[in-house]
This record gives sequence, structure tokens and C-alpha cells, in this order.
Amino acid sequence: MPATEPAVTASGDDLLYIMYTSGTTGLPKGVMHSHNTQYWALSTMCTTSDLAKGDRYINPMPMFHVGALTPALGNIFVGTTHVLMRAFDPVKVWEIIDSERINNGLFVPAMLNFMRQVYDPTKYKHEHVRWLMAGAAPVPVSLIMSYAEIGIEINQVYGLTETCGPACLTSKEDAISKAGSTGKAFFLSEVKVVRPDGTECDAGEAGEVLISGGHMMLGYWNRPDATADALKDGWLYSGDGAIRDEDGCIFIQDRIKDMMISGGENVYPAEIENIIMGLAGVGDVAVIGIPSEKWGESPLAIVVRKDDSVTEEAVLTHCSSKLARFKQPVAVRFIEVIPRNPSGKALKKDLRVQFKEVVGP
Repeated sequence: MPATEPAVTASGDDLLYIMYTSGTTGLPKGVMHSHNTQYWALSTMCTTSDLAKGDRYINPMPMFHVGALTPALGNIFVGTTHVLMRAFDPVKVWEIIDSERINNGLFVPAMLNFMRQVYDPTKYKHEHVRWLMAGAAPVPVSLIMSYAEIGIEINQVYGLTETCGPACLTSKEDAISKAGSTGKAFFLSEVKVVRPDGTECDAGEAGEVLISGGHMMLGYWNRPDATADALKDGWLYSGDGAIRDEDGCIFIQDRIKDMMISGGENVYPAEIENIIMGLAGVGDVAVIGIPSEKWGESPLAIVVRKDDSVTEEAVLTHCSSKLARFKQPVAVRFIEVIPRNPSGKALKKDLRVQFKEVVGP
């Protein structure tokens, strides 16, 4: 055995790992992070979120997802117990929350939705839970309120593989009053919403989210073209559409690539999905754009129903009183399961292929 420590040959700016994006709107890209970018991600995450030494944190996410890896390292960073699931199972989650006295954890909205459907208060206890985070996609307000009814606070988090996780997070004070928002920028991070010309949007005006901080990626592996498009003047261009309210809270609308233009108006699928999830009997939903001779594009709702009471007419009627006319789906198709990637994001490019024959008015 050597008597001295080996020489340290790596520096903070050296490549630590390459993690691939979800690839929901195109081919996955390899995101390069260094020791420094990962360190800054942990610093901003642990100084912003209510993660305390001694907490017991459940992790049902795949470890190749930044929403699993960065929190796992954060647990080591802070000194919490990390309860890692081999695979997501909604019933098993409740059992672990009870038996392991879980305090917090991170889920994607689809996971929370499936968990809520199988929740049985006579079987599962959750008195130790302080909060659960939800990320990777906009969280339906109806889902946040559904968890509030059983005494669980949902904090919406927003981030990307390119940011090593953190971007925005709702605070305890904003969890209900700003339900549907993803809160404000993490500590040591900056977030703004801009127009196509790069100028900042006014409150209530839709634009693209830009993020800055020490935790931004080095770039995309072997993709200098994509790197140049994403990193400009110290800011990461997220590709996500959002609005900022008068208090500075960010409301993520959807991936800009998933946005459709109907009759000259921007329509974000997540807003429609949020409304449809509030209809009793709906188990899951995804909205895509379909060609329309009159409007250019129109929304198609693809629904998983829990019972036969959910009909096309019921969905369209539900939307008619809650959405502007140009945002309302023109048709509904039913499916057994929404295809999702391992991190829970709907594979809308697959749905567009599956329903390519459906055309709007």
C-alpha cells in the first residue's frame, strides 16, 4: 500500500460526465458537465430548497436523468438518507413513504398522477412528508390541489439537463398561491423571459426562458452547432416557452417546438392538458397539433380514461367553458396508455406518427 495520497490530476473544469437529453422533440444530445458545473448545481440546489440534514429523500427516477443524479449527489452533499427505488411503482411509493418515514422527494407529474389514483388513506400514512417536488413537465393545477387535499405540499421545480438540474423553484409560501407557477430562480442563478429579438418580455407576455449561472453545461458533445444555438453571451436558451407574472414567478407553458399556431395565435399543449386533467374520469392526457386547412393547426386531445363516462363530447364540453375558442381541441382520441420515456415525458413525436391521419377542420 502506498504511504501517500495519489496526485490529483483533474481540475474543476475537466469533464465529469456526459448526460443525454430526453429527446422528446428530436434526437437526444450529449450534455457535458464538469466538476465545477456539478458543484454549482449542488450549491444552488441545497441553498434554495428545504432539504435538511437528517431528511429521508425518496428517489423513484432513473439515475441517467438529471432529476435523479443531482438530487442523489445533493443528499450526500447535505447529509440526508437517500432511498433509491429500482423502478417506479405507484403503490410501492406509498408503501415506502410510510415505512421509511419519507420527508421529501422528486417526481414527474405523470408519476404523481398515477400515485394519486392508487392512494388509499386507510393503507398508507404520510405524516412525515414536508414536501414533494414535481418537475420535467408543467404540473396541472388540479393535481397540485388534489395533493393539497390530502395534506401534501407540491413544489414545482424547473430545470434542464443543460443546467445540471436547477433553474426555478416554488417556495413554501408560493406553493398554493402561485399554483401552476414554477416559482423564481434558484439562489446563485438568473432567469429571464425574452422575445425573439432578445429583449425582456413584460409581465404576462410569452417568450423563451433564458438561464444563467455557474451550473450551465460546457456544451453538447460533438455538437458545436447546437452548442452555439444554446449558449449565447453567458445565457442558456432553454427552448421553453413561459410567461413571468408581476411578482417575478415563472409559468412554463411548454416546449416551443411543441407549440402550435392556430389561426395566427400561439397555443401551448400544456395549458389544454392542464384543463383536461381536471375532468373526472381522465387518467392521462397529451395534446398535439394536427393540420387544419382553415386554421393551419388545431389541437387534438389524446386521452386515457379511467372509465367510460369520459366521452369525446364530455371532453370537448369541459374545455369549451374553460379555454379560449382558438385553444379548444377540435377532436379527441382515446388510447390505452400515453407513450412516455423513462423520465416520464410524453413522446409526442410518436403520437404525431400514430395519429398522422387525423386532420382538423
